[in-house]
Amino acid sequence: MLVHLKCSELINEFSDPSLDESPMNRRFFWCVVVSGSSFAGGLVANLAFDVRSEAVAYEAPPLPHPPAAVDRPPTPGSGPERFETVIRRTAPSVVSVDAVKPSTAVAAKGKTTEESGSGVLVHFDGHKGCFAVTNNHVVGGARASEITVTLADGRILQPEKVWTDPESDIALLKLPGDDLPCVEFADSDRVRVGHWVLAFGSPFGLNQTVTHGIISARDRGQISLGATIRIKEFLQTDAAINPGSSGGPLVDMDGLVVGINTAIASNNGNNSGVSFSIPANMVKRVARELLERGAVSRGYIGLQLAPTLEPAAALKLGLGRAWGALVDSVHPDGPAARGGVRSGDVILKIDAVEIRNENHLINLVSSLPAGHKVKLLVWRAKQSQQVEAVITEWQPPRAP
Repeated sequence: MLVHLKCSELINEFSDPSLDESPMNRRFFWCVVVSGSSFAGGLVANLAFDVRSEAVAYEAPPLPHPPAAVDRPPTPGSGPERFETVIRRTAPSVVSVDAVKPSTAVAAKGKTTEESGSGVLVHFDGHKGCFAVTNNHVVGGARASEITVTLADGRILQPEKVWTDPESDIALLKLPGDDLPCVEFADSDRVRVGHWVLAFGSPFGLNQTVTHGIISARDRGQISLGATIRIKEFLQTDAAINPGSSGGPLVDMDGLVVGINTAIASNNGNNSGVSFSIPANMVKRVARELLERGAVSRGYIGLQLAPTLEPAAALKLGLGRAWGALVDSVHPDGPAARGGVRSGDVILKIDAVEIRNENHLINLVSSLPAGHKVKLLVWRAKQSQQVEAVITEWQPPRAP
């Protein structure tokens, strides 16, 4: 079952001819779909080479004796044998997740909708039992009694408790039993562009599907995923992922989970070979706070930031490169306003950390505790100056 988060609105928006002249429209010509899925696909090019050379006769020396055969295990990235080993190790921990949730459509108020996705079984240090990790957009809003988890061996379980974090799109399901086949998380900070990965999930309801690809990029965040998802530092992959695979694991060649598959970039909702996974280290940080506090504490500075700092705008402001976070507006009486930040400033550094873009700043501020004082290097009137602000705790907007 396919459930898309505001996909139709995004597609309609980007197909509106009145937006053709927008810099953002020129730069981002596709929309990002968050569903019970991630997606994949690509362009296949066939190249034929006809190489001819003149044959030269010579007398070859005698061949040496072949070395004795050595039975070595396949090395990471060595091909199908390695893939098979990782798949056999990981597949038992991959689950499908189904949830009955309140409908978010205005016309269907009071009705329910069904969502399907995937998940992976893991342990968390210091906490007994086994947990299924999936996406919030798969189970968010559903009661534990309305969620079913189907294991690779066909067993059907219902979670004892559910924790969700809409801002990172992470959800945890506490499952009965301690003997479930769990896998371990990798240190996702060590994942590099070009590393082989396998994506597991249930695309189109086809459980235990596996595809392969590489890590295409790191720290992807300047993509739109709906109003609730603010914390974004995705791993990008070209592994084929499709509707129904949201929440499934992205696994490295050691059989460790490097990410949780969450979203795609697509013109039409189908795979285009650009998919996004939440890094394992973020999953571990969020899970730790959910399990210990029941919620995730995040820092707040009180800024509305531009979606991007275009190169032309950076040059006009006197900057030599398009790095930094452009301030659209400053919330009255917020930490930034009290510190002297103004609309139109470009935040270049927070403490000693150079800011790449607006999403980088959001993630850094969110990771800071309330009461922490920061120094901000801002660009204003074609010169830099330093201001200070005291971080407060983020309060999510209340539902109407």
